[in-house]
Amino acid sequence: MAKWLITAGIVLVALGIAWPLLAKLGLGSLPGDIKLERKGFTFYFPLTTSILVSLAITLVLWILRR
Repeated sequence: MAKWLITAGIVLVALGIAWPLLAKLGLGSLPGDIKLERKGFTFYFPLTTSILVSLAITLVLWILRR
């Protein structure tokens, strides 16, 4: 269990470091991402980005299990 937690932590740190690079590629502002802006209020829900990230993580884990 400790190995998985350490691995998950390393992956999250790597994603945090890579996020500015991914944002330049358009990840985070894809069609389907919900953004509501009102006076004094902004709501952002990256629906499409979340689905793509989930698919990528699933693919990587599927490949590693084989």
